[in-house]
Amino acid sequence: MATGKSDISGWLVRPAGLGCWAGLVAVLAALTTHTVLVTSDGGMDNGIVVDAARTWLDGGSPYDDAHFLYFPSAVVAAAPQALLPRSVLDVLVPVLVVLALVAGWVCALLLHRVPLRSRLAVLGLLGLAAGFAPFAQLVRLGNWTVTAVLALPLCLLLASRGRWVAAGAVIGVAVALKPLLAPMALLFLFARRWGALAPVVLVPAVSSVVAAFFLPDPTGFLTRTLPFLFTADDAFLRLYEAGPAAVLPRLGVPEALAQGLAVAAAAAGVACAYRRWRGPGPEPLRLAETSAGLMLSAFLVSRPSYNHYLLVVLPLLLAGLPYAGSVTRRPWFWLALVPQLPGVTWPWLESGKRRAFRDAVTLCVLAGTVAYHAVRGARDAGDAGHEEGAGRAADGWRAAPGGAVRP
Repeated sequence: MATGKSDISGWLVRPAGLGCWAGLVAVLAALTTHTVLVTSDGGMDNGIVVDAARTWLDGGSPYDDAHFLYFPSAVVAAAPQALLPRSVLDVLVPVLVVLALVAGWVCALLLHRVPLRSRLAVLGLLGLAAGFAPFAQLVRLGNWTVTAVLALPLCLLLASRGRWVAAGAVIGVAVALKPLLAPMALLFLFARRWGALAPVVLVPAVSSVVAAFFLPDPTGFLTRTLPFLFTADDAFLRLYEAGPAAVLPRLGVPEALAQGLAVAAAAAGVACAYRRWRGPGPEPLRLAETSAGLMLSAFLVSRPSYNHYLLVVLPLLLAGLPYAGSVTRRPWFWLALVPQLPGVTWPWLESGKRRAFRDAVTLCVLAGTVAYHAVRGARDAGDAGHEEGAGRAADGWRAAPGGAVRP
């Protein structure tokens, strides 16, 4: 990564001051406290999963609720929450969600070898929390997407250190909790890590089959949830879906055509992700950008697809900013995030029911930017002296001017 005085990377990897840390703590504390005060069951989405577990513990089928879209293994995983008082969940879940988001950011920094006391470590997380609206929405909802936000960078961190089987196990556990990271199986195929692919498939499959035997409706996921996911015929959910297959019909495009366009875009995105994997650059950057391409492609075609899904890939990409060949060096990466600025009122899109149009713009532009970057190639990412540059960055951090303390 470039760390010269003429490049912003040198400034980013130097230690952050106490003021930056105080600002970050204040923002995260305020967000957590506000969520505790205004939500119940840890948030609406967490409440859906917990209610499903309560229904199961009372002898009913969790799949009686059409909005419960998880594997049977998630029912068992949510059972401990169902045994806790609601007042405890109101406090516990927002705190755990914020901690998981922070842990995911830390894993992304470690993947890219960015010092944890650097300005990027502090300002990057502060920017996500205060400048990216889906961050606060995810905390308020308590959505289990947060498991993927933590699992993906942890998986890539393990893979970058040669621990592919452990990385596959992390993805397998995350899929068992929420199937969001299922497309990551393609990364293991790209890398030809067949042994590591096994836990990706087996962990959620075995855990779900075992859990299903304890449900009154063992085939509920197959007979109720899968048909719902394929049709997504829900007037409420459709208003918040950000994928082209859901947004384009609201603009008058025939549903069949919209679905076809989404599938074509997703297929192109997967092809571009494969090219990025085979392309130049250090392994951490290739892992991050290939995974981002795979996940964004899935978000284009999946039903449902929400704006907070973007938090699965955004920290991974943002933490790679010090690399000269990173996709974050492209202006369209930042322009894609503009519709998600909190507090900005967009004409004719003020209503929450029209938020999906803004979310679709962000998703499509971000997916297109990552795909274009993969095809054109990260010119600076293949520099032969990258690893030496990374070492100089760490040395510069230790010897940073201004009285920085050595670790």
